[in-house]
Amino acid sequence: MKPIPENLKVSHFLTFYLMVSMQVGVGILGFQRIIARIAGYDSWISVIIAGVSSNIIMWFMYKLMENSNGDLIDVHRDLFGKWLGSLVSIVFGFYFIALLITILKTYIEIVQVWMFPDFSTFWFGAAFLLLCIYIIYGGFRTVTGIAFFAFVLPLYITIIFGLALQFADFFHFLPILDHSFSKILSASQSMSLSYSGYEIFVFFYPFIKNPEKSKKWTHFGLIFTMILYLYTVFVSFSFYTEEQLSKDIWATLTTFKIVHLPVAERFEYIGIANWCLIILPNVCLALWCATRIFKRTIKLNQRIGVILISVLALIIMIFFKTRGQIDNLNTIVGGVSFLLDYFYIPLLTVILLLVNKLKRGKKMQ
Repeated sequence: MKPIPENLKVSHFLTFYLMVSMQVGVGILGFQRIIARIAGYDSWISVIIAGVSSNIIMWFMYKLMENSNGDLIDVHRDLFGKWLGSLVSIVFGFYFIALLITILKTYIEIVQVWMFPDFSTFWFGAAFLLLCIYIIYGGFRTVTGIAFFAFVLPLYITIIFGLALQFADFFHFLPILDHSFSKILSASQSMSLSYSGYEIFVFFYPFIKNPEKSKKWTHFGLIFTMILYLYTVFVSFSFYTEEQLSKDIWATLTTFKIVHLPVAERFEYIGIANWCLIILPNVCLALWCATRIFKRTIKLNQRIGVILISVLALIIMIFFKTRGQIDNLNTIVGGVSFLLDYFYIPLLTVILLLVNKLKRGKKMQ
């Protein structure tokens, strides 16, 4: 690929905000029910396992990028050839389209259930995607700036969420390891959608200044996400009984209901409104990545591609209406994310390292 001009790149430390903003989205609002059904109160261990494993996968991603000539698209072309490599990359493009649909549709469902039952999926989706198009037209640096503000501005919500600790009962966590290790591992796998999104790293890697210096910031971002999910789990698990957790679809939002401020009786409304800013970089990064993949594989102009994919996503979202349909969409996208992160990326890294080693051996002969 052509070298990315320096004026289009972002500083290495900003990978911290890109990682956090991509992993923290709608998943953190209701992942407690999913993992509690599998491993009960022991599922806090699953959060740690999923967080540590994401750092291991990130190590593979760095190895993959350091031994390539660009991004994942170049890796596919080097290993599989131009046509087959482009086809594999296009699969990733459709994955990111599915991811942005999942994020945006899930958020719209939350607004419809908690605030406005007659809220229009089409009109809000159109307005939101129009904002995303405007941001992406500013380039990757603008998208990164949105990721930074989406991290800083809503940070106060985590502090207010902790007010539930005044009603905490930490005896809920006892006895520890009351569930089998297989169930704990299964619960960590079910968190794949909540932790998903960081695979975008293998596409924006060429846009990082001094990428070798970004390693610690990228891993710090993944660790911060793990700590944030762990904090959310401890607050929720100490506040709810296991039976309540298994039935509450959005435990994080329900916890906001205990907060009563002199100026706001229903704090969950403020939380939901603020979450619009949190999911903004989620959708922008997924949309940017999908359009960049199609630009480099089928030569689709990125400015045109952003509009076409946004329209496609908007049309598809309209067909998801019931809770069951949306839940199935989340499950499928989460499963695909798990396969890509924990099987495909490590396998591709091993193959690339072996191929490069064989090439070096031939040159020495």
